[in-house]
Amino acid sequence: MAGERGARETRAGLRLYGWMLVLAAGVLLVDQASKYWALSALSNGETIAVIPELIKFRLLLNPGAAFSIGEGMTWVFALAAGAAVVGVLYFGRRVRSGAWAVVLGPLLGGATSHLLDRLFRPPSFGQGHVVDFIDYGGLFVGNVADIALVGSCAVLMLLSLRGVPFDGVAEKPEEAEKGDPSPGPAGPSA
Repeated sequence: MAGERGARETRAGLRLYGWMLVLAAGVLLVDQASKYWALSALSNGETIAVIPELIKFRLLLNPGAAFSIGEGMTWVFALAAGAAVVGVLYFGRRVRSGAWAVVLGPLLGGATSHLLDRLFRPPSFGQGHVVDFIDYGGLFVGNVADIALVGSCAVLMLLSLRGVPFDGVAEKPEEAEKGDPSPGPAGPSA
């Protein structure tokens, strides 16, 4: 009986891991395809207004992180993206919660896409610039991977705050483990 339950949990875990990888691949493909489009459509300095005064498309090759911070440290961002990819792949194998699989998939896809940019885009291996093209009213310029990363991190924090278990098993309150000291249905004794 216990062996059957373990096998069932293993299959469920593999299925969730598979869904996580499918979501990651989807984010990766959409992000890289949109960057390919941006490089071909916006490379001549063109801008395309999507929502006037709020969102426009304009090409920016970013050697740094968010807000172009750390422009001279591109290799550090490549290492960080690589560590994030390895970490999500490792911990993702332990996921037994659908909510966590849905969060980790886009996180993995966004980190993988940024890693590929850092490794294979000009100017050189490990020093590549990330293709950003979604301009948010002049505040910052990002891409689809950034949307996936920020959204995943926000939901990850929400799941953590709500106590949604990573392994799909809810923790038992201490009172339930020790026995409930409250009086039973008869009420307190006098």
